[in-house]
Amino acid sequence: MSLSDPLGDMLTRIRNAQRARHAACVSPASNLRSNVLDALQREGYIRGYKREEVRKGIVQLHIELKYSEGEPVIKEIHRVSRPGRRVYSKIKELPRVCAGLGVSILSTPRGVLSDVEARAANVGGEVLCRVF
Repeated sequence: MSLSDPLGDMLTRIRNAQRARHAACVSPASNLRSNVLDALQREGYIRGYKREEVRKGIVQLHIELKYSEGEPVIKEIHRVSRPGRRVYSKIKELPRVCAGLGVSILSTPRGVLSDVEARAANVGGEVLCRVF
């Protein structure tokens, strides 16, 4: 089965697993998904993830979700740039998510970065998702 939006699928799996209070969720692996999970882990929204080979040629990401006092750390996670509508932003035009409490994940020429890291590197790019 082919997906038109693999990153959106992973974000939906994370959102659904957190609402169901699961400790972890599984998603098919790709480099973009791994890079987004790296950014989420650096910002403290997930505990971690690991790549697991289910069988030869089939790799999955096992994502460990994070909770604080029984409540999910991720309150909202939304896809911004979709396959039908790409959203690009200069770093000076990038709005802060929930007055700086949340983060945007960007795909930049320097890799996938959070908005805080992108501002420090003074580089803009495609806004992939917003997390609060």
